[in-house]
Amino acid sequence: MNKKITIAVDGYSSCGKSTLAKSLAKELRYIYVDTGAMYRAVTLYFIRNKAIEKGLPDLERIKNELENIQISFKKSTLGKTYEVHLNNENVENEIRLMNVSNHVSAISKIKEVRKKMVALQQQMGRNKGVVMDGRDIGTVVFPNAEVKIFMTANVKVRAKRRYDELVAKGIDIEMHEIIENIESRDYQDTHRKESPLQKASDAIEIDNTLLNQKEQLNLALNIIKKALN
Repeated sequence: MNKKITIAVDGYSSCGKSTLAKSLAKELRYIYVDTGAMYRAVTLYFIRNKAIEKGLPDLERIKNELENIQISFKKSTLGKTYEVHLNNENVENEIRLMNVSNHVSAISKIKEVRKKMVALQQQMGRNKGVVMDGRDIGTVVFPNAEVKIFMTANVKVRAKRRYDELVAKGIDIEMHEIIENIESRDYQDTHRKESPLQKASDAIEIDNTLLNQKEQLNLALNIIKKALN
């Protein structure tokens, strides 16, 4: 696989997009970009700076302060994964907390936020050899990507995976909170005005409700091999 291509992985919240994209990048020796982490980092910035009051973003402040935000991916201390940094601070763990999850959709739908993030993402993938996951990669960021995968799964299965992930990190949370958060994010992601979540016409859908990580990776690799040939 010497030819370098762009691989877009889109889909619903907690569908395992990042897990698949990371595995693909490792297998292909490509760059991995977690766009969801980028939006979470932006959300964290505005939570910290009190630009979100009672769940409502202060649009003017957000527009004016976007230029103060720098996002980058740096290798972890073990060098095995890339972690997101907000203004040179490692925020990989903090952006996964429910407080950020509960506000990220509201921040992500702001036109100016999406414009800044899309520009950064396109810059990161300009030389191809990249696997990028998110919600609008195959439709907006890289509409000409050679491979587009759209992931979906049953809501309860997605919630259980998210629950196990958070519990493993020592975070105390109720399952119903996660289900409510996922359903709310699904609605906001598919109904927002700016770059709503939708399957690209040429994307191949993977429903991983009944698939384990190895099975979905093999399925995706077969899709990529066909594209390369």
